[in-house]
Amino acid sequence: MKKFLKEFKEFALKGNVMSMAVGVIIGGAFQTIVTALTTDFINPLIASVGGSEIAGMIRLPWVNYDGLEPEEITALALNYGHFITTVINFLILAFILFLMIKGMNKLMSIGKKKEEEKPAEPPAPTKEEVLLTEIRDLLKENNKK
Repeated sequence: MKKFLKEFKEFALKGNVMSMAVGVIIGGAFQTIVTALTTDFINPLIASVGGSEIAGMIRLPWVNYDGLEPEEITALALNYGHFITTVINFLILAFILFLMIKGMNKLMSIGKKKEEEKPAEPPAPTKEEVLLTEIRDLLKENNKK
C-alpha cells in the first residue's frame, strides 16, 4: 500500500499533472466569462436582428401548448437558440485556446532559438595542423635572426 501511495504522489506532483490542473481551473473560469459574453451580449444582438423567435424555439405542431406554463412550453419545443449559444461558446473558447497554444509555442521556440544560436566550439586542430603551426613558428624565429 505504501508503494502505491508513493507512486501516486510522484505522479500527482509531476509538473505536467500540476500544469494540467491549473489549466482546467483557468479554463473553467474562462468558460463562465465566455458564457456571460454570449448570454448578455451576443444573444441579444441575434434576437434584435431576427426578433425574439430567432433566438428562441420552434413549437412542434403536434403538441397542444394551450394552458401550459412557460417552462413546460420550453421543455416541449425545439430550443435551437440554446444550441446556437452553445456553438458560439465553443467557437469562442476554441479560438482563445488556439491563440493561447500558438503563443506558448512561440515562446517555446524563442527559448529554443536562443539555445541554438550559441556558437559551436571550433574543432580541435589535427596533428598535422599542430605540426605545421610549429614549423611556421620556427621559420619565423629563424627569419628574424
